[in-house]
Amino acid sequence: MIAKTAAVLVTGLFAGLSWAQIELNKASEIDLDGLRGVGPSLTRQVLHERQKGAFADWPDVMQRIKGIGPKKAASLSDQGLRVQGQLYAPSVPTMPQPTMPQPTMPQPAVTPNADSVSGTHTR
Repeated sequence: MIAKTAAVLVTGLFAGLSWAQIELNKASEIDLDGLRGVGPSLTRQVLHERQKGAFADWPDVMQRIKGIGPKKAASLSDQGLRVQGQLYAPSVPTMPQPTMPQPTMPQPAVTPNADSVSGTHTR
């Protein structure tokens, strides 16, 4: 009975670790190296840039770290990496909204003046 309970607890512990959130601004070298797609070189870049100042958001990370673009950011976020507690959310380019043509108001008809109707011209 104790062995089964211990096995369940250990399994639960490892399941919890697989969903652990890692804050990029606080992550250790070991935390970063444990992420799929992050090797020693990328880890060094992150740690070096982080010494200059905390990462503000995912666009800041992608601007400062060569090798982290939208696909890598999405993959790292899926693995639990966060920047200021935020998941990576790709920015969707905004498409201009189609404009509906404005209905044209009918123009008032031009009414001829009295001189042109009568055919008489006065000078």
